[in-house]
Amino acid sequence: MGTLPAHRHIPPWVKVPEDLKDPEVFQVQTRLLKAMFGQDGSRIPYIEQVSKAMLELKALESSDLTEVVIYGSYLYKLRTKWMLQSMAEWHRQRQERGMLKLAEAMNALELGPWMK
Repeated sequence: MGTLPAHRHIPPWVKVPEDLKDPEVFQVQTRLLKAMFGQDGSRIPYIEQVSKAMLELKALESSDLTEVVIYGSYLYKLRTKWMLQSMAEWHRQRQERGMLKLAEAMNALELGPWMK
């Protein structure tokens, strides 16, 4: 995993080749990607700039998970991984709370036996 696709621009803060070795990797639910990274990954350049790391997303076949690969210096990789995992957990919990509220609202609207 030490090389990237040729079309990918490597940010100036990533040292080649040492920062491309041994990336940090974790998996996130694909349904959370838009909330975390914006429409079509529009927030990725900003996250990369602030975190001084480089991100690569890889969809996993036959799974609802996407692999997030983080390149950069050791401390920046760890910090970015922690930040992104925290964001994913926050968005996951937020979506679950929304689903619970929806279920409660639907139960509240349930018709009484006289309406059936």
